Amino acid sequence: MNIYVLLKRTFDTEEKIAISGGEINSDGAEFIINPYDEYGVEEAIQIRDSQGGEVTVVSVGSGDAEKQLRTALAIGADKAVLINTEDDLEIGDEFTTAKILVEFLEDKEADLIFAGNVAIDGGSGQVGPRVADLLGIPYVTTITKIEIEGRNVNIIRDVEGSSETIEASLPLLVTAQQGLNEPRYPSLPGIMKAKKKPLEELELADLDLDENDVAAKTKTVDIYLPPKKEGGRILDGEVQDQVKELINLLHSEAKVI
Repeated sequence: MNIYVLLKRTFDTEEKIAISGGEINSDGAEFIINPYDEYGVEEAIQIRDSQGGEVTVVSVGSGDAEKQLRTALAIGADKAVLINTEDDLEIGDEFTTAKILVEFLEDKEADLIFAGNVAIDGGSGQVGPRVADLLGIPYVTTITKIEIEGRNVNIIRDVEGSSETIEASLPLLVTAQQGLNEPRYPSLPGIMKAKKKPLEELELADLDLDENDVAAKTKTVDIYLPPKKEGGRILDGEVQDQVKELINLLHSEAKVI
């Protein structure tokens, strides 16, 4: 089983986000593997352990992502690939990332590709489906269970508070949702082994791409924090008086009626 996991370096979920000059201030911030990608790494390792094969984690971005790739290797992935665009691209978007990943993956004969359902920084959920579409393979999003028998795949996916069962076949791309598994932590032996596992670094030129081939199709106009929420209000008095006051507040303050 030839398994690839698409991995993104994101802000630590415990970090307090600061905006400076219309951009997220990353000075001194901590970064982690995108949590939804962690589910993909864990599931890929479990499938490899039960069915054999190899797990390769792939990331597109700056050289700083090497730390997160090493973490994935320490968890149990076999190989890592960093496609370093730091010197080649000033701005990228989901199209950019997908195009680069497809150029790398198209001759790899991947049986199964995992991606996170969304990245916690952007939240678009586009990269996985875009990769599958460009590769010409089927994809299933927000999966919470996957079983593989030969080339046949049975999947349960999360749909608006319920679930749906889907049958598919390899090759296939899936995006991992919370509940798929419980990602493991890197062990000390795993961390030591990760130092010796292969981590290949590529640039756009190695993929016969240049900046024009992967130019962003979208432009971020502004980035800002959501408005601060006001505290709730408790209405006192008789029920009929509360109802009158509530209607008045919805009309005069909330302006929803």
